[in-house]
Amino acid sequence: MRSETAKRDYYDVLGVPRGADEKAIKDAFRTLALKYHPDRNKEPGAEERFKEIAEAYAVLSDPKKRADYDAGGFERVGGFSPEDLFGGIDFDSIFGDFGLGRGGSFFDRFFGRRRARTSRGPDIEIVADVALERIATGGEHPLKFSRLMTCPACGGSGAKAGTQPRVCPGCKGTGQKTTSRRDAGLFIQHSTPCPDCSGRGAIIDDPCPVCARQGQVQREESLIVDVPAGAEDGLLLRIRGKGGPSELPGGVPGDLLVVVRTAPDVRFERDGADLWRNQEIDVADAVLGAEVQVPTLHAPVTVKVPPGTQSGAQLRLRAKGLPRFGARGHGDLYVRISIRVPEKLSKAEGELWERIRALHSSRQSSDH
Repeated sequence: MRSETAKRDYYDVLGVPRGADEKAIKDAFRTLALKYHPDRNKEPGAEERFKEIAEAYAVLSDPKKRADYDAGGFERVGGFSPEDLFGGIDFDSIFGDFGLGRGGSFFDRFFGRRRARTSRGPDIEIVADVALERIATGGEHPLKFSRLMTCPACGGSGAKAGTQPRVCPGCKGTGQKTTSRRDAGLFIQHSTPCPDCSGRGAIIDDPCPVCARQGQVQREESLIVDVPAGAEDGLLLRIRGKGGPSELPGGVPGDLLVVVRTAPDVRFERDGADLWRNQEIDVADAVLGAEVQVPTLHAPVTVKVPPGTQSGAQLRLRAKGLPRFGARGHGDLYVRISIRVPEKLSKAEGELWERIRALHSSRQSSDH
């Protein structure tokens, strides 16, 4: 915990009144923690500010700790080990939708302590490159991915079938070796992973031959996800139970988080619900005007190019883009014109261009 001289009132840290309810405290913590999270905020002091916010939330979100703090201030909530203070906070659920705090390492990174093993496995995030046609209509998209799964041979225990791990006698199954001391009136506990069982809390005498006492195996998996029409880049699809396995036998796996990304397309560039296309036309068509065939996501359409069209001109095809995600209507298709200049000319073509240049020069002279 932070030193006494650096402490601020926990309510002031979160910016909430002393009578704030549980939701107000959690909302304030989430807002501030996302602002100062070291994965997002690289300014000096952001990590210390984040820890201060987390400490305030750890106390005020726990009814007993909050009552003790309200009654006696910092003295009533001093002496907690980091695990006692922060171990009850489910950081994964608070920050999971933002890609922060996943995978079980969050607690270790910021508070330097081993967190109690959880009965829910970590979430896994993968990217799905989805074709424009599927985004336009919505529907099924196949996925292949690799993930750790609970070992089917041992059920996650890490021990050979028919045997069981035994409780570590060194730590009595806690996975921690704890020492205690008093310093300046404070009761301080220090915990380290148990060296006898490497923090597992159990000793496996006869390891599983399939997973080599890990309790987990890597497997390839296929599934179908339902992509909504108009799905935006970065849209997160959550597939329950398809994430990493629990650290504890019998626990539930985490979720698979599928990030939708538009697959590259040689015909179009995507800009939200709008599509852009570069369309080459001949010089003669730019000068005289023409009708050109332009592909869309459904069927080609005929587009009139007006006479005198300049390179870089944009033609707008209304409602020929993607569906607007979560709203009515479609985006537009913008056709950006580029003029194709012939690199080689036949003798006859060269003579014609010379005549055109002469006529053009003559007209310019007469205009002046």
